[in-house]
Amino acid sequence: MASLRRPLVLVNARLIDPASGRDETGGLLAIDGRIVEIGPWVNGEGLPDEAEVVQCEGHCLAPGLVDMRVQLREPGEEHMETIASGAGAAAAGGVTSMVCLPNTDPIIDDVAAVEFIARRARETRLAKIYCYAAVTQRLEGRDLVEMGLLAESGALAFTDGLKAVADAQVMRRALSYVRAFGRLIIQHPEEPRLSEGGMMNSGELATRLGLSGIPGAAEVMMIERDLHLVAMTGASYHAAHLSTAAAVEAIRGAKARGLPVTCDTQPAYFALNETAVGDYRTFAKLSPPLRSEADRQAIAAAVADGTIDCVASDHAPHDQESKRVPFAHAAPGIIGLETLLPLTLQLYHKGQGRLIDLLRRVTSAPADLLGLPQGRLAKGAPADLLLFDPDRPGRIEVDRSRSKSKNSPFDGHPIQGRVLRSVVDGRTVFAAAD
Repeated sequence: MASLRRPLVLVNARLIDPASGRDETGGLLAIDGRIVEIGPWVNGEGLPDEAEVVQCEGHCLAPGLVDMRVQLREPGEEHMETIASGAGAAAAGGVTSMVCLPNTDPIIDDVAAVEFIARRARETRLAKIYCYAAVTQRLEGRDLVEMGLLAESGALAFTDGLKAVADAQVMRRALSYVRAFGRLIIQHPEEPRLSEGGMMNSGELATRLGLSGIPGAAEVMMIERDLHLVAMTGASYHAAHLSTAAAVEAIRGAKARGLPVTCDTQPAYFALNETAVGDYRTFAKLSPPLRSEADRQAIAAAVADGTIDCVASDHAPHDQESKRVPFAHAAPGIIGLETLLPLTLQLYHKGQGRLIDLLRRVTSAPADLLGLPQGRLAKGAPADLLLFDPDRPGRIEVDRSRSKSKNSPFDGHPIQGRVLRSVVDGRTVFAAAD
């Protein structure tokens, strides 16, 4: 039976593939959702008449972004975000694959919940959507979920989302269990008793504002405890959204010792510091909190040198009632799907990393970590693509976001870099208006 999908060819592009190191001028041909040819010789000649030809005008053609940390709020809190609205925001941001956290209502801690996400993703047909399952039942930190069944059903890894697995024995059992079927444990690294009641980074600014602080030690203490458990079990471990220099050093040391450890951060931790809180700006309240300038610099350097393996949006949509309240009562988190690329490109424009290396943090690195075939420009790979202009100047306009929520501290922030086209399985799911 003949395919109903037109072949897609993109010509005169700067092909950037972090997985292979490719950086050259050429084109790409996709048929039936797969890349069938790539290189300088793909120039639009000799193609079927029905092929869709996109002139890239020298702009960058890279794998679509793989965002490994997203909250989509569905099921349970659809007034903040839905799978459909989140997928629309992802497509506009060049994110062609994303993985959602399990802190929905109901929680993703059984097979039915995993299957619900898969079904809704198929119906949406924009960005590809995967999910994590919880480590513990109901995210309560006590009894482990049925990890084997959940992995078979499609859960890519296990995490308690915004909660640390605080009990060392529970974490040890989880690591031992998950090793048997090759999945990750992803930890929210924050010692809960040290961070309890905290609202922003501990220090002079918190004292001046009269806000209780969360010490950076809460992050590194949890990581260092977990590293001992990794050494005991040999299981793969991933620390999410690093925010401190001390945590970076702990991870760097663990890697040097050969432990199977990886980590990520989100752009706010290398683009902003604690002063963004200003006069109680709730849009700058995150978990973990924005840290000192020295921490910000350390995170940026660790992204550039590869100590931090991945950059994720940490997309956390909230409604106005959750943010337009006194700082102490505001929910932590910001939206990030549409700003992941331009904020990551800021490091490139500041000379703090090569373009191909920074793209690796948001494409092949998270894809490899989670066992996904995406994140590469190669024959046979899914035709999930991102065409972008890395130098196009502009400003972040939160009101134009396709997310249902608008909670971002980056409104009006100057940027360089614009998504021109997003392609999923050879289908254009987003094209810039001009």
